[in-house]
Amino acid sequence: MLAAASLRAQPPAAPAPAIQPAQTAVAPTAAPAPTGTETEPPSVPEAAPTLFHIGPLPVTNSMVCTWIVAALIFVIVRVTTWKAKEIPTSGQNMMEMIVEGWESLMGNVLDARVTRWVFPFATTFFIFIVISNFVDLIPGVGSIGFGTPAKPGSLPFAIESVDRPFFRPPTSDANLTVVMAAIFLVMSLYWAVRYNGVWGLIKHIFGVKMDVNKWLYPLFLLLFIFIGLMELLSIVFVRPVALAMRLYGNIFGGESVLDMMLHHKSFWLSVLTALPFYFYEMFVCVLQAFVFALLTVAFVGTLCTHADEEHSH
Repeated sequence: MLAAASLRAQPPAAPAPAIQPAQTAVAPTAAPAPTGTETEPPSVPEAAPTLFHIGPLPVTNSMVCTWIVAALIFVIVRVTTWKAKEIPTSGQNMMEMIVEGWESLMGNVLDARVTRWVFPFATTFFIFIVISNFVDLIPGVGSIGFGTPAKPGSLPFAIESVDRPFFRPPTSDANLTVVMAAIFLVMSLYWAVRYNGVWGLIKHIFGVKMDVNKWLYPLFLLLFIFIGLMELLSIVFVRPVALAMRLYGNIFGGESVLDMMLHHKSFWLSVLTALPFYFYEMFVCVLQAFVFALLTVAFVGTLCTHADEEHSH
């Protein structure tokens, strides 16, 4: 059924260029340009293609994958924790290991009160990003969808190129990673104000963080105001952009490289080159999820720390 739908998705034919008699009569006949010089579209487009609309809302293939991943997380968590047993099953043991591991890690970095705030947030990010990244390695993701039919004489129901895949890894869409970084920015500022207070947060960013002579205090105050402006730029812009672009760039780049490897003319050469990269991508998927969640914890820790705690560290 999917192949038949792909065959029916015929791309519109490009209109023929208008012929200008005056130019054709004067210009000498030239050989047609070779096909190899034409610019080919990227195998993995940067923008996620739209599959359908719900009213005015366009639904892309990455949005569909996001819904599937979210539903899968709900089902897994519910099934593994439906009835907690004294001797845990394999699923319950895995969930407890993830929860206890992140709780212990955050307890060594953050204040106990801040840990209670950030722990559900960062742990959910980690689980969601790991599963979303692994979607890239599922056969059929990015290769099944509406496309251009293959040339006559090819295998039945074969398509030459997929123009609109049904599925796309959620984290390979910059829209999702930017929104996740924006949510982190809002929540981190909320926790910082809740922990320090408004005036305490201002002093935390712009205040003098060292013991100096009262005569030198105005000079150091100007210095730390400049440092605070750089810190403020980092908080509201650099950190969210780094979170969003690091995750998006690694997953999108890995998907693009893997797609190029699998579209080689030689089947066995594609398998030999793509198989080691599959194992490498599995490592990258887990690593990028861990880095994203750990950076959220570290960034919140820099905002929710008192001056006396900074001196002790």
